[in-house]
Amino acid sequence: MNHKNLSIFATVLAVTSVTCAMSAQTTGTPAPPQPAAQTSQAASTPGTVQDNGKVVQTPPVEEKPDPLKRRLSDRQALEQRKAVKQEMGNEYKKWLTQDVTWIISDEEVRAFKSLANDEERDAFIEEFWRRRNPNPDSRENEFKDEHYARIAYANEHFAAGKPGWMTDRGHIYIAFGKPDSIDSHPSGGNYERPMEEGGGSTSTFPFEIWHYRYLEGIGENIDIEFVDTCMCNDYHATIDRSEKDALKHTPGTGQSLYESMGMAKQSDRYSGGGMEQLPQGPMSDQNQSKQFDRLDQYAKLMAPPPVKFADLDEFLNATSTILKGPPLVFDVRTDYVKLTNSTVMVPLTLQIRNGDITYNTKDGESVGKVNILGRVSNINHRVIMTFEETVLVDTPSDLLERAKNNLSIYWKALPLPPGRYKFEIAVKDVNNPDHVGAWRRSVDVPKYDDDQLASSSLILADQMERVGTSEVGTGNFVIGNTKIRPRVPATVSTPVTFHRGQNLNFWMQVYNLGIGSDTKKNDATIEYQVLDLATNKQILDSSEPASKLNPNADQLTLEKTMSLATLEPGHYQVTIKVNDANKQQKIAQSAPFTVVQ
Repeated sequence: MNHKNLSIFATVLAVTSVTCAMSAQTTGTPAPPQPAAQTSQAASTPGTVQDNGKVVQTPPVEEKPDPLKRRLSDRQALEQRKAVKQEMGNEYKKWLTQDVTWIISDEEVRAFKSLANDEERDAFIEEFWRRRNPNPDSRENEFKDEHYARIAYANEHFAAGKPGWMTDRGHIYIAFGKPDSIDSHPSGGNYERPMEEGGGSTSTFPFEIWHYRYLEGIGENIDIEFVDTCMCNDYHATIDRSEKDALKHTPGTGQSLYESMGMAKQSDRYSGGGMEQLPQGPMSDQNQSKQFDRLDQYAKLMAPPPVKFADLDEFLNATSTILKGPPLVFDVRTDYVKLTNSTVMVPLTLQIRNGDITYNTKDGESVGKVNILGRVSNINHRVIMTFEETVLVDTPSDLLERAKNNLSIYWKALPLPPGRYKFEIAVKDVNNPDHVGAWRRSVDVPKYDDDQLASSSLILADQMERVGTSEVGTGNFVIGNTKIRPRVPATVSTPVTFHRGQNLNFWMQVYNLGIGSDTKKNDATIEYQVLDLATNKQILDSSEPASKLNPNADQLTLEKTMSLATLEPGHYQVTIKVNDANKQQKIAQSAPFTVVQ
């Protein structure tokens, strides 16, 4: 379904729903039918009736068409449709203006705004992601998952007194992904102009040049320049390469090659009337001829990227029967990480003990296999997401008994709007088909309001490390540019367990820090505490200012590692407190853990 057909479909669907609603309201007891000829005559000619034996002439009756059967004018139909149209809720407005604002086409925006009720909007959103799914046969949508991973990365790395997704760098990253290379000048300073920019030396504001080898629908070898003229980490995209020149308006400084030789004047930069104010140089004529190409490229970059995949036919939501049999025990943990105001990433971590899996041994190798099926339903019992995966445990046969003491971890990140959901997970031991297990739970995905200081889940992990640039935002256990593997408790109320030889890693994000109207910076204090629950003694008590991490950001990622070698076996608790002086708000998150020998 192309954009035009999508718009027509949405409009017809909305008008149809209105027509049905109006018909239901006006339905009544029908009048007895009359012959058409008789009705016409009675309405248009005089007649006679008997009155006490006298014949009385009646005046002609003026024809009045039934207003319920009369065809409505276009204006009346529009007014009726407006009267019954259900107002778009905030969650749909935020989906439109935040989640997909950089990838949705103008035609799709108009179609979405024309929809009459939430049921139609839900159907539109589902179709929106299906149209972009690179693998129609998969229950997962790689495009959607990648899109929300990019939003998370942009919020973490490009915030500048506003969420990262709102910045120009965030826009380009979300729409086109990671560039192939970045020429970064975070402090500006001395700059040798290339000849195409006029040559000579000058000093610049902070700037970056992102290079893409190829962007579909735009071309090859695309360079996008971002400049931070306010020195506040708010880089904006620019066509004018002279905008990064901090000495452009200072006479006698930052001269180009021709200007230093007396062959041109600085005032010549502003006399050409072009879109760039570069100094005169050996390649000035070529720059002028390429201005329209640069403008065309910029317009394409700022437009939503083209939909790469054809429309998909409707298909049935996958359903699977959860088998009954001997229980295969496993543990599940859910966490919450904000992506946008209307979407939360829910990392789901599933843990299975290797000793509970059946193994097939052949040629010195023992292999266990577990199939995992997951399903997410909304409060109306409608399945909105499914996922399935196979986990393999492969070990040399002579090490099998030792491997059975280990754990196998499966991780899945689910982007969901705030609200209540039902999570269902079934696991099956492939080498023992009757060995299955099931897990069901009601999950409340939190809503993050702009005016409230908030945080993600506090995650205690046995592994936490930076990932390579090619893995940022993708892969198992990766949130932003950090790979973090949570410890999973046996039950919701049971603390996670660490050995004394391990490190305790804790991770948390803070959202909606106040930005000073004058300073354009945050002003918050972050406290880290580890409490011995047996003695009520503080094992760790430290603090740091939020400005130390990123002074311009309203969102921060807190990552700390602590050795457990000095702790005695026992029960402990990690607490992170945030005190925001700008907003006069405080939050705290705590998580218990147990240290064993």
